[in-house]
Amino acid sequence: MDMANGRVLVVGGSSGMGLALARRCLRAGAGVIIAGRSEDRLRHACEDLGDPSSLETIAVDIAQEDQVADLFRRIGRLDHIVSTAADIEGAYELLPEIDLTAARRVVESKFYGPLLLAKHGAPVLPATGSLIFTSGIAAYRPSARGSVVAAVNAALEGLVRALAVELAPIRVNAVSPGWVDTPIWTHVAGDEKEERLGAMAKRLPVGRVGRSDDIADAIGFLMGSGFTTGTVLHVEGGHRLI
Repeated sequence: MDMANGRVLVVGGSSGMGLALARRCLRAGAGVIIAGRSEDRLRHACEDLGDPSSLETIAVDIAQEDQVADLFRRIGRLDHIVSTAADIEGAYELLPEIDLTAARRVVESKFYGPLLLAKHGAPVLPATGSLIFTSGIAAYRPSARGSVVAAVNAALEGLVRALAVELAPIRVNAVSPGWVDTPIWTHVAGDEKEERLGAMAKRLPVGRVGRSDDIADAIGFLMGSGFTTGTVLHVEGGHRLI
């Protein structure tokens, strides 16, 4: 990934896959802006990354259009925009127990957020730039409690294809992770996290669950691949095959 002198915005870059990507981009010589809702988490991420001069942090709620518009006015030129943000707390429930407020948070973070990032971010990207969003295996292997997340992931992939046509030659793609050991699993499985991840590792053809760096690798590929757009890159250890 040749990112020397490039500028990358990573929404959701304060933890997990986004943090791994931010670290990778910084090591490649890029200037990185990580954005998220929590100033405390952004501060901790900055410390984790060594607080380099090429790193900026900005607190923003990407579900709020005025905040997204202001974000791009503040940061100006970019080469790539990436979002790994996902607010799924409380969303994994059986149908009778689904809380609409929790469902709306999923839609806002994984669909409306990317839509607004594209709307206000595309004008600051060059023709060689890209937008990369994060879908997920739930769109292909939904669980009984995963109807909301499955539906939103599928909708996001449709949005990616449409934006790839509308915003061309800017490239628009998605990465679809499988089961990845990130903090989000605390919300999904609670105390059963290790047990569930271990059981899935035994089932997957690759013999393990994903790591944040696996997803960062995939996003790095999409950033650098000038002939890839409107595509969903599956990084799930063969999960769709089992």
